[in-house]
Amino acid sequence: MRTKVLLALSITVLATGLVLPTVAPAQSFPDSVRQMVAKAKSEVRMIKMEEFKAAFDKKQTGLIIDVRDPDEFAEGHIPGAINLSRGLIEFRIWPHVGFPAKTDLGTQMTLYCLRGSRCALAARSLRDLGFTNVTAVDMHFDAWVKAGHPVTKPAK
Repeated sequence: MRTKVLLALSITVLATGLVLPTVAPAQSFPDSVRQMVAKAKSEVRMIKMEEFKAAFDKKQTGLIIDVRDPDEFAEGHIPGAINLSRGLIEFRIWPHVGFPAKTDLGTQMTLYCLRGSRCALAARSLRDLGFTNVTAVDMHFDAWVKAGHPVTKPAK
């Protein structure tokens, strides 16, 4: 009898382990990651969604850069945004700022991502490269969508 109970318990634990990864709780990171993001946010110009939306409506955002990964961008993005993922932005920004003919380190750029963390880190990287007019949007992209703000979605 005890063997059957242990076998049933083992099967339950195994099945739970196979199912739960798809129902995982919100991502958690070490404090060092949160501290790194907080430091980046303190070092760059950050704006909230409402301020970004007002600038967007007035066409005062400059170059809008979505720093999410290409698959995230393809699922929907802010109209007019270009996709330069955080991992490659330092290498792919240059054609957008006139390099090599006439590089403009003062090009106005507004960066956003899924939750405001990657764009802060990317903005700091651009600042470290000498760019002087970079802003990151501290917002959740889902909140932008839920607010009914414009989103370019893939054709179905």
